[in-house]
Amino acid sequence: MTITTETSLDITAADRAARLDAAGDFWTKRISSDAGNAQLTYLASGTVEGSVATRITAGRHEFLVDEPAGLAGDDAAASPVEYALGALISCQVVVYRLYAHQLGIPFDTIAIDAEGDLDVRGLFGADETVRPGFTAVRLTIRITGPGTPEQYEELRRVVDARCPVLDLFSNTTPVTAVIAAG
Repeated sequence: MTITTETSLDITAADRAARLDAAGDFWTKRISSDAGNAQLTYLASGTVEGSVATRITAGRHEFLVDEPAGLAGDDAAASPVEYALGALISCQVVVYRLYAHQLGIPFDTIAIDAEGDLDVRGLFGADETVRPGFTAVRLTIRITGPGTPEQYEELRRVVDARCPVLDLFSNTTPVTAVIAAG
């Protein structure tokens, strides 16, 4: 038996506002009763596929990550660094919507572009002084609507201070890795 779940991304402004209010109320109550309730752990797993691709499972979602042919991939999906930029964009969109609602800043649309500079000499060990990751990331945020430029700049400052994925890009996060035999 196959069970399918359809999700509509087209919701009304009132539905979105109600969801944001409900989430805010839920987390405010949960955290105020015990600060330990604020701690979340996310889990994703990956297995090899194709030349250098990875099938990722995160919760009930699955997606493929690959590389272009020039980096030994089959170009069957976006690359890890493209997903990283996508994660940054999507987190920014969530946090922009959350704080626009919370601060009462009106908008019609939010669109974000991300560019990341990467020098492959670091990846391939050709120059030990070159980082293997992004050396710079640039975001262009386009907000349209009845809000003022000053409101949108205030919103950007709040989002920059609160966006979890921007924090990952901006600060060192401890990572441990172990080889598990078997």
